[in-house]
Amino acid sequence: MKKILLVSAISSAIILSGCAADDPNMRTKRGAAIGAAAGSIIGYAIDDGAGGVIAGAAVGTLAGAGVGRYMDNQQREMNEALAQEQARNELQIQQLQDESLKIDISNEVSFDFDSAAIKPAFEPTLNKVADVLQRYPKTIIHVIGHTDSRGSESYNQQLSERRAQSVTNYFAARGVLKERLVPMGRGELEPRASNETEAGRQLNRRVEIIVKPIVEGQEAEAYQTP
Repeated sequence: MKKILLVSAISSAIILSGCAADDPNMRTKRGAAIGAAAGSIIGYAIDDGAGGVIAGAAVGTLAGAGVGRYMDNQQREMNEALAQEQARNELQIQQLQDESLKIDISNEVSFDFDSAAIKPAFEPTLNKVADVLQRYPKTIIHVIGHTDSRGSESYNQQLSERRAQSVTNYFAARGVLKERLVPMGRGELEPRASNETEAGRQLNRRVEIIVKPIVEGQEAEAYQTP
């Protein structure tokens, strides 16, 4: 009976979060719902003392020193796959303090001006990223769009959201599970440099991909966009 409850809770979260298909924040809500359900399920299984291992495997969690090794290996594969892009300064890869991976992608190589359509020339790079992501399924992928301050704040917000959605749609088409993808637009609100110069504006126009590990006992945190 308890094993049935584990499966049922996850299924209910997925069904409920699939409602309101027209809601632009649907995927973020879906991720949060599944993350919360997964977190409660893991806790329940551990308290029960019988199904912890099974439940943990079902939602793909990491524990202890395994988190660091898993993310280190993923970063190494990303660096190897994207060595040419990094050499051309098209993107940067770094590991954050919480073991997450952060990939900064310049909009100059990924999108045309005022467009949310991914440049065809950039698709091979996204293919490489997607291939590595599929080999490391115990993670949640946050795609965050940013713009410079030219144009209205509301328009920039919408553009950043559309660009983030374009990248997550592309990853999904390449086989990355939609439930792992969380798009987010931040518009002009988080500049990296001054918007008073073209060099600064270029730095501010970017897409960030943050890959967060699903840590046992902290599953819901993986769905929280940094």
